[in-house]
Amino acid sequence: MPSSVIRRYHYNPDTETLRIEFVSGAVYDYLCVPRAVYEDFQKWTSRGSFLSRFIKGRYRYMKIRDAED
Repeated sequence: MPSSVIRRYHYNPDTETLRIEFVSGAVYDYLCVPRAVYEDFQKWTSRGSFLSRFIKGRYRYMKIRDAED
């Protein structure tokens, strides 16, 4: 099911980094995200809700790109 918040995402298992590109154009890397959390993220019906509930505020992040105006 397409997300209304997340355009695309990618997980690097070697670095445990989850990169999220939002529909707004903003890109964030969430760091030290365990593979099991990523696998649950993939299965969740609403990935935006999963991100808000289980990733934001729990894992460090780096802003890679600001939202497009």
